[in-house]
Amino acid sequence: MEASLAFPLLVAIIATALFFDFLNGLHDAANSIATIVSTRVLRPQYAVLWAAFFNFIAFLFFGLHVAETLGTGIIDPKVVDASVIFSALMGAIVWNIVTWIFGIPSSSSHALVGGLIGAGLAKVGISSIVWLGVLKTAGAIVMSPLIGFMLALLLVLAVTWLFVRQTPFAVDSTFRIMQFFSASLYSLGHGGNDAQKTMGIIAILLYSQGYGGGSFHVPLWVVLSCQSAMALGTLLGGWRIVHTMGSKITRLNPMQGFCAETGGALTLFAATWLGIPVSTTHTITGAIIGVGAARRVSAVRWGVAGNIVIAWVITLPAAAVISALSYWIIRLFH
Repeated sequence: MEASLAFPLLVAIIATALFFDFLNGLHDAANSIATIVSTRVLRPQYAVLWAAFFNFIAFLFFGLHVAETLGTGIIDPKVVDASVIFSALMGAIVWNIVTWIFGIPSSSSHALVGGLIGAGLAKVGISSIVWLGVLKTAGAIVMSPLIGFMLALLLVLAVTWLFVRQTPFAVDSTFRIMQFFSASLYSLGHGGNDAQKTMGIIAILLYSQGYGGGSFHVPLWVVLSCQSAMALGTLLGGWRIVHTMGSKITRLNPMQGFCAETGGALTLFAATWLGIPVSTTHTITGAIIGVGAARRVSAVRWGVAGNIVIAWVITLPAAAVISALSYWIIRLFH
């Protein structure tokens, strides 16, 4: 299947990748809109329009460092072929659908990374793994929610001190307006980091089939296609997960929503510029827990948060197993 892949089959695999990107937007819509919906600043139907717009234009603000990491920094580009890419996508898509059905805010990003690792292991074994990229991604599993937590916590403390003489009504009114800006920033970060992962997958597939020229790069049509697919997924929304993220972890007011979104956005911006494929789900969850804990530790429903953490831990290996099984099934028929 490597060099002689038929063009219609190549198009079908690219369409599968864009379907994953659509699911990513659908699955992770909660990350962009959960806080602004739960604080009742925007109705859900308007919130998804807002988030989808900023998801789409994110490519105007960021480089393509994350796409390069996914394309060349998780498994050795030399082992990549259509079977590997298709199997990786199957691992990520199946796991995304399972977690979406049960309303579990797992990571689409780490499902895709797990899918790549599983397919690479199934094809050539452990030598296929690019350990620097995998360790960088694994480190982000721990660091992104912690950084989101700390930034959101510090923002709540700073804002509380700055507005200590204001009435609750004045604070609420101010941050209802400010949440439009913080939600925009978070949606930019979401679109900038998450859509690039599918860009990297499509670009390395094209490169492996001889369509990428002499070196790995991401064509503009791939950038626009991936941003559009993610924005469309966000537009349709993932309401089951919105409920978990927006109300089950802790109750939020507009000031807390602003701090959670801003803390999460700053984390995503830094990771995207550094080329680290982080989980937007992990980041906003850490930030929401941070603002809840700033009020009081008991304000956080730690049982729900614990279940989310369990989903984080099992996402990468679960997607890897599904991907490896997919690869072996493909090889049975090819």
